[in-house]
Amino acid sequence: MARHDSILSTIGHTPLVRLDILAPPGVNLYAKVEAFNPMGSVKDRMALAVIEDAERRGALRPGQTVIEATSGNTGIGLAMVCARKGYPLVVTMAESFSVERRKLLRYLGARVVLTPAAEKGTGMLNKAIELAERHGYFLCRQFENEANADVHVRTTAREILDDLAGLPLYAWVTGFGTGGTLKGVASVLKRASPATRVVVAEPDNAAMLGSGVPQARDATGAPAASHPRFRPHLMQGWSPDFISRLTEEAVTAGHVDEVVPVAGEAALRLARELARCEGIFAGTSSGATLAAALEVAQRAPAGSHIVCMLPDTGERYLSTPLFDGIDAEMNEEELTLSRSTPGYRFEAPSAPAAAPPPVSAALDAAAERFVDETLAAAPVVMFALEWCEFCWSVRKFFARQGIDYRSVDLDAAALQADDFGGKVRAVLAARTGAATIPRLFIGGEHLGGCSELFDAWRDGSLRERLDALGVAYDRDQTLDPASLLPGWLHPRTTTA
Repeated sequence: MARHDSILSTIGHTPLVRLDILAPPGVNLYAKVEAFNPMGSVKDRMALAVIEDAERRGALRPGQTVIEATSGNTGIGLAMVCARKGYPLVVTMAESFSVERRKLLRYLGARVVLTPAAEKGTGMLNKAIELAERHGYFLCRQFENEANADVHVRTTAREILDDLAGLPLYAWVTGFGTGGTLKGVASVLKRASPATRVVVAEPDNAAMLGSGVPQARDATGAPAASHPRFRPHLMQGWSPDFISRLTEEAVTAGHVDEVVPVAGEAALRLARELARCEGIFAGTSSGATLAAALEVAQRAPAGSHIVCMLPDTGERYLSTPLFDGIDAEMNEEELTLSRSTPGYRFEAPSAPAAAPPPVSAALDAAAERFVDETLAAAPVVMFALEWCEFCWSVRKFFARQGIDYRSVDLDAAALQADDFGGKVRAVLAARTGAATIPRLFIGGEHLGGCSELFDAWRDGSLRERLDALGVAYDRDQTLDPASLLPGWLHPRTTTA
């Protein structure tokens, strides 16, 4: 092992690992495992580059506070760099991002200012700008900072080419967030190997690049509003609600050959398969990138070499759907194994937690017919958003109670044609007087949203309605529905 003067010199030089089990026969599929960076993500590279670039330019004074808007990984990388270099750090983050990211940031000494989930990535970015202007902080501007892309020119791209040792690279596959990795690596690959295909993956229900719809910008070039094709999605760190300038520059330069939409369920499944088949512990965005890479690999010529980016570690996702159904307590199989020998065991049974089932499937006449037909087809119906945390809480509740239901996901890719999901949502708002999601119906009658459902369970009225309809549920289940709500809704102080 090499000796290092500080943790900062350990950034980069992450391994290229061949996926022997998940890759199709005859294709060499490699993963660039960025979890080997000291803080566990590709963003460590950019964090150091942005700070050192600002120091060289004199834009960052000794002891000045650094601030940035982040979904987590950039902030965690900045927290490491600022801790080592002696800069205070403030990060702004939408409250919907995983709780463990906040805790890691605060553990590293950063202050975390949360912004409303409804304001999305644009809200946390605007908050960072406000705070920087008000308090004289240095704003990193990761979505447009050329140092973000330049570090991948100097490091990530060169590492990939060096590790392949002259082998022809058929395709390089990545997601996009800030666009730094995309722009930096793609620019080098296109110069060194023009035949290499650059493939960008994005959520299928938030297909901003694939739509071809340009990002609206203000006079400074910053995003003027959320992109019209953005929808909330599962891949934290991927695809904010706008197309960053760095991403747009990569596309405009002709560096992107293909955009592959990826479903949330595929991202979850492949992140888990990475762990269980290849022993690689990575996050949901890594599973999503791998899903796109496997699609490319299935149609690649025999003998092709493909590299996909795995941006971070799975530890950032413990409180997210990626770990849903992964229990802390022993399940029945484990208890049976424990009881197969006489000593060192627990006698009291522990109830296993059931994983929520996967879900599928928004005032024109067709939308009204669709709502009527849906309500007639099942006694329990939820109109939902695919990855809304309140909808996820309802799904977990129904699963725990053993209640059969139908979910119509208004933002799913299948309902986005001609904005049909939006038209269905308009019908629901007109009929119920509520614009929020989820909307729940029992026996065709509107019950309300997530809170009304949980209240009806507590006061017994939901049981009465289910009994009248002959809907089965677990009568012995003791559950506080509030425990299923998103972690960020639980009591917190109003200060960061």
